[in-house]
Amino acid sequence: MTETTVHSARIVVPMTAPPIADGAVAVRDGRILHVGERSWVVDQLDGSPWTERRWRGALLPGLVNAHSHLQYTGMASVGQGRYDGFEDWAAAFNAVYADEHDWRAEAAAGAARSIVAGVTSIADIVTDIEAVDALADAGLGGIAYWEVMDWENAAWQAHGRDQVLDELERVPTTPGAGLSPHAPYSLDVAPLLELPDIVRQRGLRLHLHLGEAAFEGERLAGPDTTDEHGTDWHLANVPSFRAMRALGFGASATSFVDRLGVLGPDCHIAHGVYMTAADRALLRARGTAVALCPRSNAVIGLDPPPVADYLREGSPIAIGTDSLSSSPSLDLMADVTALHRVARAQGYGDRDLHERLLSAATLGGAHAMGLAVGPDRIGHLAVGARADLAVFDVDARTVPDALAELVEDGAGRAVATVIRGRVRAQDGQPRAQDGRPAPADAG
Repeated sequence: MTETTVHSARIVVPMTAPPIADGAVAVRDGRILHVGERSWVVDQLDGSPWTERRWRGALLPGLVNAHSHLQYTGMASVGQGRYDGFEDWAAAFNAVYADEHDWRAEAAAGAARSIVAGVTSIADIVTDIEAVDALADAGLGGIAYWEVMDWENAAWQAHGRDQVLDELERVPTTPGAGLSPHAPYSLDVAPLLELPDIVRQRGLRLHLHLGEAAFEGERLAGPDTTDEHGTDWHLANVPSFRAMRALGFGASATSFVDRLGVLGPDCHIAHGVYMTAADRALLRARGTAVALCPRSNAVIGLDPPPVADYLREGSPIAIGTDSLSSSPSLDLMADVTALHRVARAQGYGDRDLHERLLSAATLGGAHAMGLAVGPDRIGHLAVGARADLAVFDVDARTVPDALAELVEDGAGRAVATVIRGRVRAQDGQPRAQDGRPAPADAG
């Protein structure tokens, strides 16, 4: 019989059950066997062989980074700056992107940093094919989304669809594959109409940037789908979002992509900053989650996301770091802390904020990618789920104080990361997939 490992800690936070003081998670063959108070978990083993890892602090499900670009890990010089808006940042990004890069190595370095920070699954947007194996090579969970951008209608119809289908064949299905139509302003109507069909016919997932740039927001105070003459934009045969705006229509990018059938429960978006109440209602109606990336927004010079509104309205949220080209680090807990500050500044005063933000960083990210259910489910500590765990060093002795400490000051506190039952990082040092020590990322 395979030996069971009991991971115990002063506080265990399952996410789909109340936090447990002096709790434990029993793991066998990469799956969770039992979760509960340590004494009860040990009793359930009923004499079968087991060993224990007693961790200091709080034990959570592995963090889920719901929006990242691992291949841009070598572009940290861009993310260390401060910009006056999307166009200003894009100019700096494009200049460094044009340099020589080893995208595979840079993506691998990003994966290693993520694991050390307690992340076990990632929604990784891949722009250059050399980086497409980063998740699989690192043994991470999540989905590699092949990014599709800069296609106009004529070129798409002539050869774009066939090219993307060929590229999609190169995206590994382990751990998961999807497509990322980059944004409403970088693709014409024809690809935005067809890309969701390509994904859905194959049972894959969609992920796009939406509401990230200010020009995506609604422009009219009245009905947002009409121009000054009352003409509905979707009857005007507009070729693209930019063309629609040039013709005087003020619809938001969210309503634009919704009319094209992009949104849905198999899709999640990143950023969601420039969203009206009607836009957010559309996301909820379609079952589309949003990955909030507050530190990236701040670096670029954007407004903070309306996290208080998302929380009050019951919108499904997740959290992403974005990449080092627009964020100071790949430590997801730093974005949790940033969202806490933003939510309080926006007037969110409910006492559930700590718990909801921790849930967004775990179960919320799993839900956004469709990975919260099924035989390989992640994001929560439950019997039969994949044994992805993250341990954080907290001093607080009570559960409420520990959750507050994690949310308000959790960056840099990861003690250990367990993926599929194997310790992949401990005390800031990465380990290979077989659990043996691996060299730390020097990048």
